[in-house]
Amino acid sequence: MRFMKHCEVTYQVENKVYGFIGLAMRAGKVTFGTESCLDMMQKRKIKLLVIASDSSTRTIQNLKQKAEMTKTSYCIIGTKKELSNAIGKYNKTVLGIKDTNLANAIKKLLNGGDVIG
Repeated sequence: MRFMKHCEVTYQVENKVYGFIGLAMRAGKVTFGTESCLDMMQKRKIKLLVIASDSSTRTIQNLKQKAEMTKTSYCIIGTKKELSNAIGKYNKTVLGIKDTNLANAIKKLLNGGDVIG
């Protein structure tokens, strides 16, 4: 799976996704910021790229293009404020999940599957 469109997810699913992102952050498995994520994608370290839906169109297009070039899965979900709150930072547009299992759990949630918890 390479592309995950921004879709309407329930409040509960969205909160679980933010919980997984927070868990990944505490485990040190998140990189954030456009430049950092682009660099880590080039090194093939990112398993899932999470982009805020209220990012600029140019930013979204650049990140999607780079993700497709490097064969990195990505999703567009939440707002900058919600993503920033999930990792305890301020004004972050893009996050990169470096852990395969956490990335797979988030993908499963967003695809309608359920994850224990």
